[in-house]
Amino acid sequence: MVTIERESGDPLPYEGVWRFTAPAVDASVPQARHAVRDLLLRQGVPVADDIVQGLLLIVSELVTNAVRHAALLSPTLAVEVAVGAEWVRVSVEDNHPYRPTALETDHGRTGGRGLLLVREIAREAGGACDVEHTATGGKVIWAALPLKPTQVP
Repeated sequence: MVTIERESGDPLPYEGVWRFTAPAVDASVPQARHAVRDLLLRQGVPVADDIVQGLLLIVSELVTNAVRHAALLSPTLAVEVAVGAEWVRVSVEDNHPYRPTALETDHGRTGGRGLLLVREIAREAGGACDVEHTATGGKVIWAALPLKPTQVP
């Protein structure tokens, strides 16, 4: 575990960064979701229930995307959870170089809107998300949400 220092001094008891890897298979989706939920509970993170629900949906979407679209070039994925004094950030990293974009709603298609859903959940919670390249040529997709809900117009 890596500890994040707050500018005002020592970290709060629930602050830190946790990372785990999983195979890029369907069974990893619920396992990652449960691992994140259990981590938040075990660390005593004071996060609102609706934020937890959104966060777990984001984890499910991001791990599902890595399993469906990156497994051929990235048989393993990494999930990271970083908790600060007022926010929580989840990210999923894989070694596939393709950088996805959020698709607009097309009612004739099934699937393909996971990143759009992630962005909307983050926006509604007052958070943010992005896709970044890694030094190894893969990508990391992250979403950060406040621990307490905020009203976003």
